[in-house]
Amino acid sequence: MTETHANPLISLISATPLAIPPAAGAFREIFPEARLWNLLDDRLLDDATEQGGVTDGLAERMTRLIRHAVTEGADGILLTCSMYGPIAERLSAELTIPIYAPDASAFQAALDGRYQRILLLASAKGPLEDALERFTRTAAATGRALAVTGTVAEGAAAAAAAGDAERLGRTLEAACAGQVADFDAVLLAQYSLSPAADALSRALGKPVLAGPKLAAATLRAQLLGDRASADTNMKENA
Repeated sequence: MTETHANPLISLISATPLAIPPAAGAFREIFPEARLWNLLDDRLLDDATEQGGVTDGLAERMTRLIRHAVTEGADGILLTCSMYGPIAERLSAELTIPIYAPDASAFQAALDGRYQRILLLASAKGPLEDALERFTRTAAATGRALAVTGTVAEGAAAAAAAGDAERLGRTLEAACAGQVADFDAVLLAQYSLSPAADALSRALGKPVLAGPKLAAATLRAQLLGDRASADTNMKENA
């Protein structure tokens, strides 16, 4: 466990402003003790899309943001854009503070849940292909044999950009139409989709795994340790 004070400074590093509200909201609910510090390069996602993925130059831009957060005293770091997740994984061994890819906790929850069939939802082809590749690789490394399919939810990006959670939920539900019987759980590939997670779960009658709350819980447990576990048990037994 990383030693830190009672109100850790968590740097949320984002490649699009759309990821900030879901991440901040998750920390307010799950890890209210945290002090949040947002670092944003709002061209990182667009540039990666235009350049066909995360180039060496884009990776270095994200790395500079991470090192800035470390230098200025962050107690933990969470990247909020899945396409840049591998950079967090590469740097984790050399940093003295915890750093997580945005969907690392969601991937682990999908594996721990013993689901056999996962539907991965994204708002565009690029993020979907990236998440499919990384989740499939993560599952294979654990020896799990999973059936993973991916679907682009048309209109989800516009709904997320407008901050319309109700419309976002409808677009995600429509993307699942006709295949509900074919999966055990849904994995959301982007933080911008997470505001509709609970509504989508109710509509489908299936678990919907979203990164922000799971990541906040992971960081809280790591940074607050026994205190976080005790608080959780008190809530469960209340």
